[in-house]
This record gives sequence, structure tokens and C-alpha cells, in this order.
Amino acid sequence: RDYQQADIKSLPGWKQRKRASSKSLKKFFNDVKELSSYLELWRHDIHSIEGKFGTGIQSYFSFLRFLVVLNFIIFLLMFSFVTLPSIISRYGVFNSSFAKISPKNIEPHCTVYNPNANKGLVYFYTYLKDLLSGTGFLEVTSLFYGYYTIDDAWVSILKYNLPLAYLLATFAYLALSLLWIIKRSVEGFKQNLVHDEDQFQSYCNKVFAGWDFCITDPNAARLKHRSLQYELKTDLEEERMKQKIADRTMKEKLRIYSLRIFINIIVIAVLSGCFYSIYRATVFSQENSNVSIRDDIRTDSSNLLVQYLPSIVITLANVIAPQIFSFLIRFEDYSPAFEIRLTLMRCVFVRLANIGVLLFSLWSQISYCATVECKACGYNYELYPCWESQVGQEMYKLMIFDFIIIIAVTLFWDFPRKLLVTHCSCKLVQWCGLQEFGISDNVLEIIYGQTICWIGTFFSPLLPAIATIKYFIIFYIKKISLIHTRKPAARPIRASSSNFFFLVVLLIGLVLAFIPLGISIAQIPSSKACGPFRNFNTSWAVVPATVLEFPAGLQQVLYGIASEAFAVPFFMVICLVMVYFIALAGAHKRVVEQLREQLVMVRFDPLSFL
Repeated sequence: RDYQQADIKSLPGWKQRKRASSKSLKKFFNDVKELSSYLELWRHDIHSIEGKFGTGIQSYFSFLRFLVVLNFIIFLLMFSFVTLPSIISRYGVFNSSFAKISPKNIEPHCTVYNPNANKGLVYFYTYLKDLLSGTGFLEVTSLFYGYYTIDDAWVSILKYNLPLAYLLATFAYLALSLLWIIKRSVEGFKQNLVHDEDQFQSYCNKVFAGWDFCITDPNAARLKHRSLQYELKTDLEEERMKQKIADRTMKEKLRIYSLRIFINIIVIAVLSGCFYSIYRATVFSQENSNVSIRDDIRTDSSNLLVQYLPSIVITLANVIAPQIFSFLIRFEDYSPAFEIRLTLMRCVFVRLANIGVLLFSLWSQISYCATVECKACGYNYELYPCWESQVGQEMYKLMIFDFIIIIAVTLFWDFPRKLLVTHCSCKLVQWCGLQEFGISDNVLEIIYGQTICWIGTFFSPLLPAIATIKYFIIFYIKKISLIHTRKPAARPIRASSSNFFFLVVLLIGLVLAFIPLGISIAQIPSSKACGPFRNFNTSWAVVPATVLEFPAGLQQVLYGIASEAFAVPFFMVICLVMVYFIALAGAHKRVVEQLREQLVMVRFDPLSFL
């Protein structure tokens, strides 16, 4: 430090000021970073969970916090650019006004939309039914797509193009989610690559550096002992399986491959049964949910059950199918680590594919046209006068039902089981013990809900606010459940690999969300009776219509960027850059391998250093 101070004094005056200002700025940013860490959401709670149960379970709660923050930012984005301008212009705040352009060249029957809002004296259970299903008084609020029927909002002399803002806000929240997940995934991938690079290094890490010094609870310490023992046994089992695979005869290989093919046929049959059940439930629900007589408790209750039928079937499929997969995997003779990965991937597929089947079922109903009047609209206007709002209602019901199931499992399964284990000395009850807190199962649960949120936000702009509140409450439910009613899993997941796995599965859910949203925006005709795109054939049509309003020079530039003359060279340049980085990564990998070989061969002979 004295040398640096003397060096600074010898510098010219402006360089001394520059060095001092740089040092002050760096200190300021460090202080801000330290202060922001104290403002971090659930900082104390997550550190407490890490201290009692280790970093593996802590990674789940950190992941849940990430989703809370992500959904809150998405909510702010949609509220600021879509909902707030609509509310301001409707109520004339800041001398604002709005414009509605009447649909042109559209058949009058396509523009009829009469939502079933509650009028007059309404029973309480009707409000409860509407709250659970998204119909009635909720259907005409800013929660759903049909509310945003404004074409332009004016604040003084400033014009705000709401249809374009709606579409750009959708692209923005998808791009934000993608970039944020990729950024976090890259960090996790680096750690995972270091841990899984060398099997011998894995043994050394477990034996010499496997203890989690964050643990202070005696029960968690005993569990950590058992988990380390389990990991070592798993590694030995992996080596035994490799030797067993190498020693297999041709007859044994034919037997095991035939068995795996047969089991995979059963898996495909289970998935097909789930998908068909969801399809039939969705068709039945859409055809029968609107046939009801209001103010009749029995009829309204049965109608609510019909409306929730797809959600119930999807939940049953999400519960039953993984149990079948876990049972079948035992007969496929895989290594323990691969068994876990394959079972998890099958569970991920069934959960996310169920959402895709639901949307496919809805679109098959929306696109079905048997009359000339229906074909003039481009969609089934009789059953779906505002199909975007009705898709939003399905996503809303899925999210609400998923939340109800999480609370119900905690209250009516975990707590009674805890009481039985604590106060009943029956051998069968003690043998069953407490339910394990499975990290992977809980993560798949919230990723399923997040995928619903991503898909539903276009059809229900305020759905991220509901998701934020839902995950906020789930954090405390899971924390109470972990501390009081459940025990950590006997098969733990390492924090570095689990964080990477969580983000990869979340990325798969986001990619799945791109597909239905892309089809809805670019392919399916938009509703002519509601929403900001009722004057356009599709939601995407607002983009070329907006470009036509630009100056001619800017139009030429945009058309040039979108043309093949620009796209082909740009693609070639991107390919060359990718080839360069792949070659560079390969060279770095070879250098690392050579350095490792040298480290293995080195001999610490004192004479060699003379």
C-alpha cells in the first residue's frame, strides 16, 4: 500500500484525481452491493434452511425465489405497457382519451360478444364460482384479453399504439425470461462441468471435501452422513454396473434390450392414455361448461366441476404417471444415476406435454368450422366469441387448481401423517415414516406452474401477478412442511448439479411456451369481437401494418434486413463465428487434458527444483 501511495504521488495531478475517483467509485459500488444483499428477499430464511438442511434443499428455495422475482418483473412489464395505459385512457386520467376503430370488412355476427357478467342480486357461491373459474365478473376485468379493446390511447398529443405495445410486451417478457435463464444456466454449467469432469476427482471430493459445513442441526448432520454413504455406494454401484455391462453375453443383451423395448412401449401407452384422457376431458368441458342455469347451487357446482375437469385430469396424470414410471424403471437394469435422470425426464415430459395436449384440444375446438358463417370468421365464433379470453381462463384455472392441490396435500396429507408418526407406535406407521421432501418433484411442480404462466400471460396479462403471489405463499408452505412435516430425501441432489438441472428443465418449459404462443400469434385468426387485435387477421399482422406507417427510407431498411439478401450472409457469418469458438473450445480442452497428464506424471523430487 505504501508503494502504491508513493507511486500515486509521483503521477500528474489529473491522473491522481482519476485514480482517486476510480477508487471511490469502486468503493461506492461495493457498498451498494453489500447493502443490496441485506435487502435480498428471504435472505435470512434461506440461510437458515441452508444451515439446517444443507445446500441441496437450499438450492430449491433459491430457485423458488428466482421465480418470484422473475414473475414480479414480468407483471411490472405487462402492467406498465398494457394494463396501465388502458386504465388511464378509459378513465381520462392526465387528460387522456382512447380510440376504438370499428372492424372493417368483417361479418357482423363475428363481432358479437356478450360475457356473462353478474347483474342484480347474486349469491355468494356464484362469486366464489366465478373467482375459481375466471368467468362472470372476472371475465370483464383487466385480468383477461377481452378487456383490452382499445386501439389507440392519447395522452395530450402523444399517441400510444396499444395493439403493438401488447405484442411487443409479450416478446419482451419471453426474451427477458430466456436471457435470464441462459445467464444463470451458464454459471451452473461451469460448476457442473468442473464437478463431473473426472470420476477420480469425484471420489476425492466426496472423501476429502464432501462435508457441508453449513449444517448445524444434529439430525441434518446424521442425514448428511447417510447421504455421503449413499453417494459412495452409488458410485461403487456405477462401477459394478459398468463391469456388468462389459461382461454381458449376447443372449443377456438381447434379453435386456427386448425388456427395455417392451417397457418403453408400456410407457408410450401410459402417455397416450394420459393425452387421450386430457383431450376427451377438454372437449367435454368446452361443450358442456356453458350449459347451466344460474342461481342454482347444484347446477352451478356441477358446472364448476365440468369446467375444472381438464385441470383435474391433468393433475391425476401428473400424479399417477410418475408412479408408474418409477415402478417400471426398476426392471430396465440401468445404473442408479441414469435411473434417476431417465425417470425425471419422463416426468418432465408428461407434465409439460399435458399442457401441450390441452392447448391442442382447445385449438382443435377453436378452429373447427362446419358452416359458411364460421368460415367467414376463421374460428368457431359460436362456442368461442372471444377465444383468447377463454384460453386465458383455462390457464387461470390450471394455476388456481395447482395452488389448491399444493395446499391440500400439505394440510390433509403431510400434517395427518406427521401426527400419526409422532403419536402412533404402530409398526406399520413407523415403517412408513414421514414423507420425504423430494427436491426434484417439488421443482417439477413449480416449473409446471411457471410454464402455465408463460403461456397464459398473453391471454391473461395479469397472470404473472397471481403467479408471484402463489409462489410467495408456496415458499412459506414448503418451509413449514420441510421443518415440521417432512424429512429431507435419502437420495440428495448436489447443489451445483441441481441448480443446473432446474434451469435446464425451466428452459425446456420456456421453449414449450414459445410453440403455442407462436401459433396463437402468427397462425390462428384473432377474435373479431374483443381484444386489441380484432381489426387484424392475426396478432402478428399489427407489425407490418405499423411498418407501413414509417417513412419510406426506414421501410426500405427494415425490408432489407428481413430479406434473403441480408439473412443468408448474416447466417454464414454466424456459422463462421460458431465454428471459430468451437475450435477454440476444443483447443482449450486439449491444453487442459495435457496439463492434467503432466500433473499426474509429476514427481515431487526436491532435487528437481535445484
